[in-house]
Amino acid sequence: MLKKKIEKILIGTNNIGKLKEIKDLLPKSVTIFSTKDFKLKSPNENGKSFIQNSIIKAKFFSKKTQMTCLADDSGLEIDILNRQPGIFSARWGGKNNDFNKAILKVYNKLYKKDKNWKDKKIRARFICALTIYWPGGKKISSLGKIEGSIAVKKKGNNGFGYDPIFIPKNSKITFGQMNPKRKYKIDHRFKAFKKIKKFF
Repeated sequence: MLKKKIEKILIGTNNIGKLKEIKDLLPKSVTIFSTKDFKLKSPNENGKSFIQNSIIKAKFFSKKTQMTCLADDSGLEIDILNRQPGIFSARWGGKNNDFNKAILKVYNKLYKKDKNWKDKKIRARFICALTIYWPGGKKISSLGKIEGSIAVKKKGNNGFGYDPIFIPKNSKITFGQMNPKRKYKIDHRFKAFKKIKKFF
């Protein structure tokens, strides 16, 4: 294992929401770079799992910059929709990653599946895979999950992505309504980060 702690890292994402969340998880002593600093576009994500996609991103950005890179792939799984959108969570928002469009798509699919879905508890979970990729080719990945359910309508303006329709287990409110500091202590990204924290 690497004895030396990571002192500077490239966060391999072009998603502003993710960038902010990952920055907030990292120790203050770490110097952080973003893909914007290098004007890098994201690679084609053709993996079959969250882990595979996070490796694709971390490796791509690390090779481009010769820096150690931390990349995230995350998404929402809804049981009644055969775990969709899953790894296609961002893609449901179309070319512009419009999550209002993606959320509408979730609700349309739920109606098609079950007209009375609003009267039931629609089980779902957020999953996050994180990969650190070093310039020498060494990599390490971790996975974090949080169980919950789908809200019958959008609530709250905090967070990003599907946060306004996800109610974590043992909570009455959505991630979108939650104070970000509280969310960061329980969410899927925090759980995945806890497993790789020792490298920082």
